[in-house]
Amino acid sequence: MEKMIIRKVEPTDNKALSKLIKDTFEEHDAPREGTVFSDPTTDQLHELFQTPGSVLWVGELDGHIAGCCGIYPTQGLPEDCAELVKFYLRPEARGKGLGQALMNQSIRSAKELGYQRIYLESLPEFAKAVSMYEKMGFTLLEKSLGDSGHGSCTVWMIMELDAS
Repeated sequence: MEKMIIRKVEPTDNKALSKLIKDTFEEHDAPREGTVFSDPTTDQLHELFQTPGSVLWVGELDGHIAGCCGIYPTQGLPEDCAELVKFYLRPEARGKGLGQALMNQSIRSAKELGYQRIYLESLPEFAKAVSMYEKMGFTLLEKSLGDSGHGSCTVWMIMELDAS
């Protein structure tokens, strides 16, 4: 059994997380432009997640960064709504419960930060993730919300948070 740790992002995580995200786009042959792949903040996630109302969780398996997931108050979203962002797992980390644990931690954080809804953007290339989002209670939207700057995303979803 691998040792799983979930912790907040640290400054020394920036390079490994940027590589994880970009490798995932390459693995799925997902669009590079108009996505997090070409977003300059992807190389400075620790700094980005110093923004009030945000948190980025890093998942480790046996001491190695294996995934991440966070909550961010994306510009243009309603005040009671945050975006689920940066949900990526290394291929070898999939199917081991780390993604579920990161997602659950992010949802708990959204509630603790006072959000009532979580929005996300994705791509058809990440169909397995989209299926997981649906199982978690996210529903599809017809158009994007907010101003993430990721115009190539064509899958938009939202989840209402219960008070529990």
